[in-house]
This record gives sequence, structure tokens and C-alpha cells, in this order.
Amino acid sequence: MLPDGWKSGKIKDFFMLQRGFDLTKSQARSGNVPVISSSGVSYYHDTYKVIGPGIVTGRKGNIGDVHIINENFWPHDTALWVSDFKSNNINYVKYFLDYVNLKKFDEASSVPTLNRNNILCLNCSFPPLPEQKKIAAILSTWDRAIEGTEKLLANSQQQKKALMQQLLTGKKRLPGFTGEWKSLKLKTFLQESIIPSPQPDPKKRITVRLSLNGVEKREVRGTESIDATNYFTRKAGQFIYGKQNIHKGAFGIIPKILDGFETSQDIPCFDFLPNACSAWLFYYLARENIHNTLETKMTGTGSKRLNQKTFLNLTCLAPPLSEQKAIAAVLTTADEEITALESDLSRLRQEKKALMQQLLTGKIRVAV
Repeated sequence: MLPDGWKSGKIKDFFMLQRGFDLTKSQARSGNVPVISSSGVSYYHDTYKVIGPGIVTGRKGNIGDVHIINENFWPHDTALWVSDFKSNNINYVKYFLDYVNLKKFDEASSVPTLNRNNILCLNCSFPPLPEQKKIAAILSTWDRAIEGTEKLLANSQQQKKALMQQLLTGKKRLPGFTGEWKSLKLKTFLQESIIPSPQPDPKKRITVRLSLNGVEKREVRGTESIDATNYFTRKAGQFIYGKQNIHKGAFGIIPKILDGFETSQDIPCFDFLPNACSAWLFYYLARENIHNTLETKMTGTGSKRLNQKTFLNLTCLAPPLSEQKAIAAVLTTADEEITALESDLSRLRQEKKALMQQLLTGKIRVAV
């Protein structure tokens, strides 16, 4: 049932979407007018097509994100822009387009593409202008909270990165530590684990995600039952890496939930020796300037791999065990702060999504 005071119709009854205008980089001159494409500001021109503020979304390539442009701009051919708001509130229209989720209307070609006619013909309902403004104001409160949390998260991530660079190189020492750091091979801290799996089980395979995203259960493949590959039992707390992708951050420490799972020798595992703090060594390798360079150590034709012997013979600058533990504790605290902020950010986004569902459909009305 239509909420009291709301009007129903097609999207085109409430605002119009227009395809942008073609303009190549060779046509652009040194100017200060932003050319807004599907990926954002692509370059600058000395002529504008639209007097801001306006709304732009990607039409081709990077589609779905909706932006308010608060200055005069040139909408590129790869973008759609709102050419007529028909007296509706610009901020409300922006939230409405976010709620519609334009990515759903991708025509599924080789390049993601939106057809404006498919969007303009959608049925919808709009509240009166005063209610639009109030709804937009409420949702903007969540946007400010989200933006603030995003900034806090970015700052925490940057601070952790700086801490890693200082503490893991010895440029900054923690109070009370003066012991000498030594250049040691990884085999000083790690020993390969080779325990053949007594009963290989396709449902108990694990893999390592790229970009330091951890160890996880691997999906069962169709040929698993007839796979002749040798598998090895892996234990919680072991260090594990992918031979082909360690330089892309494919390494981690096996969590307790995956204890007893298995991998092939393409994903070798190692026990930590008594003189190693597992978290410290993980943080040491987690620095991009460390693991990114490992590609130069890989061998083989076609698909190159980092074998276990080469890995264990890599050297690192290591402090005594007590300082390893202290450094790991500081960085773990930083990680916990980042995790808490990520949780807050996820919660705020979910709250905003739920609120949009209520407000933009009239299920919950606001006092004007």
C-alpha cells in the first residue's frame, strides 16, 4: 500500500538519467573542469557540460557507484548523470539510487554496462519534498559516522605500517631491550613438517588466500576423488605458504579450526622452533618490501615456485626471543584495534542499509 502523501510512478517521472558526452584525453586541455567517467575524475578540461551540483554514476566499466558532484563538470560517455531532478531533493535521489543498487542492472556483456532505459522504467514511489529532505538528513548522519570510522581505520592501518617498519628493522627499540640483532636464516626458526596423511580426505583440504588474508578451507573439486597427488597432515599453529603466490601474500599461520586438515606439497608447512615467536616471524614476512621480493627467488619453467630449501635459506634480521615477543605484542594490539574499527564500520554500514530499507519505502515515516 502506498504510504500517505507519497506518489507512485516510474523513475523517469521523478528524475531523468542522461548518457554522458564523449571526450578523449587528446581533446582535453589544461583546465580545471573535472571530466567524470565511470571510474571517477579521469582528467580535466576547460569546458563544462553540467552546472553543479549534480549526480553521476558509472554507465560502462565500473558501474553502480553513485556520486554527488558539487562543482561544474563534464560527464563522460562512460557515465550517466541526472539531467533533471524534477524538483526532487538531490541528496534523496542519490540515496534512492544507492538503494536501487544499479549493479543489478548490468546487461552482463563482456564489459559491465548499464542501459538507462532499463532503469528509468522501474516502478517506484517518492515521498513529498519535505520528507525527502528529512530522510536524506537522517541518512547523512550515518554517512558522517561511516566516513569518520573509515578515517580512523585508515589512520590505524597507517600507524601499524609505520610501527612494523620501525620495530621489525630495529630502527626503533622497545624500552628495556638492548640485545644485539643477528642476521639469521629462516631455518633457524622453522622446520618443515612432512607428515603423510593416513587417509586423504577431499573435504579436509586447505588453501592460503592472497594479500595476507589467511588460511581457509578449500572447496572440494570435481576430480578430488581420483587425484593421485600426495597429501600431508597440517596442524594448528604451523606456518604455511603457497609456492606459486607467496610473493603476493599467500602465507599465514593455520588456525585451530583447521587443525588436522591437509595440503599437497604445493603448500608446504613448517613448525616453529623454540627460539622463534610465530607472530613476530609472520609480521616480519608481512611487510611488502620483504615478501614482494620473493618472486626473484622462484624457479621453474612456466609457473614458477618458491621451493622449501630456498625459503628456509632466506635470511632475516632477528632480535632475541624476548624482544620478538614484545614486538609481536605491540603489533597484535594494533591489529586488534584495526579489527575493532572494521567491525564498527561493518555494523554502521549494515545499520544504514537497514535504515534505507525502512525509510526509502515508507515502512517507517519521519516527522517533518
